Amino acid sequence: MKKSNETNAFHDDALEQKVAAEENMEQISAEEVNEIMAKYDRESAVRIFSGNKALLVKLMLIAFTIFAVAINTVVHLNAQVHRTTFIALVLFLAYLLYPAKKDAPKNTNKVPLYDIILAFASAGSFLYMGINYEQLVAQAGNYTQIDVAVALVAIVLLFEACRRVVGTPILVVVGCFIAYAYFGNMIPGTFGHRGFTIQRIATHLYFTTEGIIGTPLAVCSTFIFLFILFGAFLERTGVGQFFIDIANSIAGKATGGPAKVAVISSALQGMITGSSVANTVGSGSFTIPMMKRMGYRPEFAAAVEAAASTGGQIMPPIMGAAAFLMAEMTGIPYSNIVIAAVIPAFLYFSGIMIMVHLEAKRYGLKGLPPEEIPNFFKLMFNYWYLLLPLIVLVTMMMTGYTPARSALVAIVVAIVVSMFRKETRMSPQTFLDALEGGARNIIGVAIACSVAGCIVGIVTLTGIGLKLAGGLLSLSGGNVLLALFFTMIASIVLGMGVPTTANYVIMATITAPVVLKLGIDLLPAHMFVFYFGIVADITPPVALAAYAGSAIARSNPLKTGVQATKLAIAAFLIPYVFALNPSLLLVGSTPLQVVSVTITAFIGMFGVASAVEGYLFANMNPIIRIIALAGGMMLIIPGTATDIAGISLVALVFAFQKIRSKKANSANSCGNCNV
Repeated sequence: MKKSNETNAFHDDALEQKVAAEENMEQISAEEVNEIMAKYDRESAVRIFSGNKALLVKLMLIAFTIFAVAINTVVHLNAQVHRTTFIALVLFLAYLLYPAKKDAPKNTNKVPLYDIILAFASAGSFLYMGINYEQLVAQAGNYTQIDVAVALVAIVLLFEACRRVVGTPILVVVGCFIAYAYFGNMIPGTFGHRGFTIQRIATHLYFTTEGIIGTPLAVCSTFIFLFILFGAFLERTGVGQFFIDIANSIAGKATGGPAKVAVISSALQGMITGSSVANTVGSGSFTIPMMKRMGYRPEFAAAVEAAASTGGQIMPPIMGAAAFLMAEMTGIPYSNIVIAAVIPAFLYFSGIMIMVHLEAKRYGLKGLPPEEIPNFFKLMFNYWYLLLPLIVLVTMMMTGYTPARSALVAIVVAIVVSMFRKETRMSPQTFLDALEGGARNIIGVAIACSVAGCIVGIVTLTGIGLKLAGGLLSLSGGNVLLALFFTMIASIVLGMGVPTTANYVIMATITAPVVLKLGIDLLPAHMFVFYFGIVADITPPVALAAYAGSAIARSNPLKTGVQATKLAIAAFLIPYVFALNPSLLLVGSTPLQVVSVTITAFIGMFGVASAVEGYLFANMNPIIRIIALAGGMMLIIPGTATDIAGISLVALVFAFQKIRSKKANSANSCGNCNV
């Protein structure tokens, strides 16, 4: 008997060791996280310095942040001087930090001589405009050969920096537009034009405020920079872990709890990261192993994190910084944009939650053990103050303060509230790290905005925006849904591999005019193309967020991308709803209309989600899936008849599945009784 007990104890210990080993295998080390970030997020593939060189780089980044804050507060520069100085310093830092090859050794602790030369050349080429601004204005477009040469050098060096920091997809798009401007006289038909010389293209992109130093860079060097700096300080308060703990306390013990935790925490963190990939890797290194441990398939676990993290870019109040650009480019107040985005964001994450819940029910996946779930009220009692910076930020902007002032005050509040408890308190070192982080995080955004400005410049130079709109409308034969579908495809293709802010600039310049031509209001039109530009991060073949998630989950990248697209089905439906019925964005609507369109949209998503998953209360056969899909799709089209038909079909599927489930349970129960 004693020997038997010892044997059992031995087996128990062995089992515990095996489980512990499996859990350890699922953990993602900091080195692996950095490798994944460097692979899928070009902005993370930086040189790593040590010793005095590391200190020198840190001091330069901190100095840049202080300078950028100063020119937005106490030092007032001419707009052109402000923007050119800002991008000059950004490019200088970019060439020092980013190697020419993505796979180049990062721990070399040295910068090649050619990169030092390029750093000074790129900075000098843009400072040239700031220094000679008054003389260039007096010339009134009569540029000298030196002016043209400097413009060409500046553009080439900006593009090379973009290749290193942001990636090639956006450069391919810009290259196509520049080629169109140059070869316009060789293009027949509607899209043809007289063509422009390299000199004309270069000077238009470099010297005017319709190119590199246009609206995107203007917003980036002011509002976006300050909000990125705010995010850097907020991150140092520990709010990221707080979001994960809150999500755990809310949804951890629910059916499929780990996946629901991932959805909630990623939605919250997405407000401040501004990057789908960074959000996926940051929160996914915790949530994906947890989901796999609870029984989720690797592809599904990675897809949940990628879809939720991508949705963070449409989550108010910051929306990946695109909300500020949208306010500037449309003239719509920022507060209106944020309020309009609330219901669509709620529906997006509700759609993912429905899919997660059905997956969990289908495979019998449970929630987390009680001992792993923190107490919600204890968390809020101890750390509620970490939410104060966000509350102050939103309140100030909603009451009419400028985004710049709101961000500056929110930064101060973040520093102050961090002092409330020892574990969240910022030390002088943490404060300096936040200043450094703000500078590092703005480099990629600023370069992307500058390059996106080139697209705006070509559109204004050639008028291709209206021609594209006319072409897509002609292709659709005037059918609104078909035209919206073509616009969706164009937005997804153009948005692949492009950062959020530049993504929106491209959409607003190229595809938004198509939607406006259909007679759709300004805000719904811009939100429509913005949504589809964002979901490019999880849409194969260039699904960077999905691929980053698959690297953590060790799953098949393509299958993960397909699964993430299925999970984000709401993102493919909601834009059609608010494009055809602006009540969802609170545009010219009554409370009753808002409630009505929200409810019908939610039911529609429920029908589509169950059809895509192939499960409600039981597995669906193909006919039932088609009925559920048809019912959900009908609720996209506004109108009493389609709403009644759609709700009826979804209700029919619901009832049929419920009855079938009860019969199956009864049969199983009787079978067990007989046994």
